[in-house]
Amino acid sequence: MRVRVILFAILILVLLGLLIFGVIMLVKAGPETAALVRDIFIIFMALVFLLLSASLVILIIQLATLINLLQNEIKPILESTHETVNTLKGTTTFLSNNLVEPVIKLNESLAGLKRFFNLIRPGRS
Repeated sequence: MRVRVILFAILILVLLGLLIFGVIMLVKAGPETAALVRDIFIIFMALVFLLLSASLVILIIQLATLINLLQNEIKPILESTHETVNTLKGTTTFLSNNLVEPVIKLNESLAGLKRFFNLIRPGRS
């Protein structure tokens, strides 16, 4: 990892050095060469602008597709999940009130009766 960083730094320094050398040679070359390089650079910048514009259009289309996906597919799934959770909550409340509480009360009553009979018949445990 460290070797890659060092190699990358050296590569950037070499490219920067070549750029400075090219600018110096361009200044010494004369006005005709500078005009030619300027024209080539303007054409290059126009091509880069076209490429960036196309990339931006593609990015906007992808963003629109993502928003459509979120609105039309993910949102209904979340609503369905919310509905399911509410149904499950109601089911657990129903089971708690109608099944678990009566069983617990029955166990309490049976434990009380068992204790009562153990008190009445002290010889048996």
